[in-house]
Amino acid sequence: MAASLIALVHSPLTGPSAWTPVAEALRRRGRTVAAPTLTEAIGAAPSHYGAVAASAGRQITEAVQGEAVTLVAHSGAGALLPAIAEATPGVVGAVFVDALLPHPGESWFATAPEPLREHVRALAEGGLLPKWTDWFPPEAIAELLPDPRLRERFRAELPRVPLSYFEEAAPESKAWPPPRCAYVRLSEAYRDQADEAVRRGWRVHAVEGDHLSILTDPEPVAEFIARW
Repeated sequence: MAASLIALVHSPLTGPSAWTPVAEALRRRGRTVAAPTLTEAIGAAPSHYGAVAASAGRQITEAVQGEAVTLVAHSGAGALLPAIAEATPGVVGAVFVDALLPHPGESWFATAPEPLREHVRALAEGGLLPKWTDWFPPEAIAELLPDPRLRERFRAELPRVPLSYFEEAAPESKAWPPPRCAYVRLSEAYRDQADEAVRRGWRVHAVEGDHLSILTDPEPVAEFIARW
C-alpha cells in the first residue's frame, strides 16, 4: 500500500512493548511508526472505549505530520479500531494481527463463548481482572515466551483491566470501515476471525507461529505490513 504512518495498537490486556520488535522491524524497512499506549486510559472514564479511543487518537495524531494512517491491531485491540478510527483523522487502512474483529453494539461478553465468559468472570477480584498472564498456567506463557527475561519484561507492564470493560458495548463508528482491511493469522485460536475476514473480501495472510509471535518472531508480520 502507499506509504502511511503505521499505528501499532496493543491489546488492552498487554502493554505497548508487545509491538516493539515489529516497530523496530518496520523502521528498518523505512516505515514511520507510532505505538500509542492504552494502559492509562483503560478504566480512566465511565466509557472505556471512549477514553481509549480519545487517548490513542491524540497520540497518533501528534505523530502523523500530515500522513495518512494505517491502524494495526493485535488481539483484543481489534475491537477498539472503529472507535480509534473515529478519533483519528486520515485513517486509510486497518490490519488485524491475530485480533478480534470489531463488534459494534455488542460487548465482548456477548461475543465470547460461554466457558470463556465464565472463566473471565471467575477471575475478577474487586471488579479487576488479574494480569493476562495469570489467566493461564505458568507453563502456557513460558511456551509462548521461552526467554525468561523477555517474559518478565512483558508481564511487568501488563495492566489489571476492569471487568466492566468486557461488559461495555462497543460503539458504532461512522469512520468504519476504512478503504482497505487485511488480516494476519498467527495462531489456530483466531482461525474463525480469519475465515470471517475472507468472507468480507479482505486480504488474509497466515504466519506460522503463535499469538505472541509479534514479540518472538516479528519479521514475517513486519514484512506483510510493510508491503501491503
